[in-house]
Amino acid sequence: MRLLRSLFILLAATTVVRAQSPRPELISPQVKTAVDKAVGWLMRQQKTSGHIVDEKSESKPRRGDLPSHSAAMTSLALMGLASVGHLPDDPTPEGQACGRALRFIVEGIEPDENGYLGRSDRSRMYGHGIITLMLAEMIGHAPDEATDKRMHGMIEGAIHLILRSQQVPKSEANRGGWRYEPSSSDSDISVSVWQVMSLRAAKNAGFDVPKEAIDSAVAYIKRSYRVERDANGNPKSDSAAFSYEPYGGRQTFSTTAAGLLSLQVCGQYEAPEVHGSANWLLKSPPEISEPWFFYGCYYYAQGMYQRGGDHAATARQKTEQTLIAAQSADGSWYPRNGNEKSAGAVYATSLALLSLSVHHHYLPIYQK
Repeated sequence: MRLLRSLFILLAATTVVRAQSPRPELISPQVKTAVDKAVGWLMRQQKTSGHIVDEKSESKPRRGDLPSHSAAMTSLALMGLASVGHLPDDPTPEGQACGRALRFIVEGIEPDENGYLGRSDRSRMYGHGIITLMLAEMIGHAPDEATDKRMHGMIEGAIHLILRSQQVPKSEANRGGWRYEPSSSDSDISVSVWQVMSLRAAKNAGFDVPKEAIDSAVAYIKRSYRVERDANGNPKSDSAAFSYEPYGGRQTFSTTAAGLLSLQVCGQYEAPEVHGSANWLLKSPPEISEPWFFYGCYYYAQGMYQRGGDHAATARQKTEQTLIAAQSADGSWYPRNGNEKSAGAVYATSLALLSLSVHHHYLPIYQK
């Protein structure tokens, strides 16, 4: 299954801290109800072994040979649950469920000699980025000391793999980015944003990440910004989109939102590419019927929130209205369009939670 072929980044590059009290005035009763229903639905999808996936099978996974994409999807669910305040070391039922999910990943993945995490569940570099990001975000919140120790070792190996993969010889256009396998000689924005966020999260968690690696990745993402520039390299327009690949490829709501969020996470709050992409999204808001709506909606909600002002207010209204209207009675969301349908309800529900959690302020990335 190629369900991760077009996934983008979800979370940002800071370590999860103990949940702060949310701002009640920013969270409507409708949003709180939707979030609570979604949390309950995700918990009901958890299997005996701890993983959170759509499949109904309860067969026990084998270490190093996990069900397809199960570690990546469980990591996605964990990030969604953490974004609304449920962490693996909490004594609550939700926290205990997160602890079982984290143990499934740490005990079930068998990294190869290079630290590759995307092999055990066949999720490739997409899964590697998702899992690495989740582990870095959960540092300090493992349910037990043994799990915490294994997490540190997995993150160190995973970061080394990302750095080595970035150094594979590539053309000027593709330099600084990543693609489907560690040895890929080309790049795209979808895979690259996952690795960028993993590096930022690991760095903020105290791991050694060279500044040059993040700078090179930022330069790659900026090359995917499709705008005519003047002789000094400055954009001639104050509104433009990001494309799937540098200097080419499709320009969509989701690629543009991903570019907007990733640059801000890397501290590029006032970059012209940030201003221009936010303005483009203000005029081109997401519709639930378009391809890859759910992951694009998260980038849109979070990236526009970081911009503030009219951008944040417009995105908040659009995101909440769209998601609340689309939620199923059982608390889940189901993808409606094309390829995203194959990703399933755990995928869509986790991303919807992340989109609605912007105003909960549980993760430090939500605070500029």
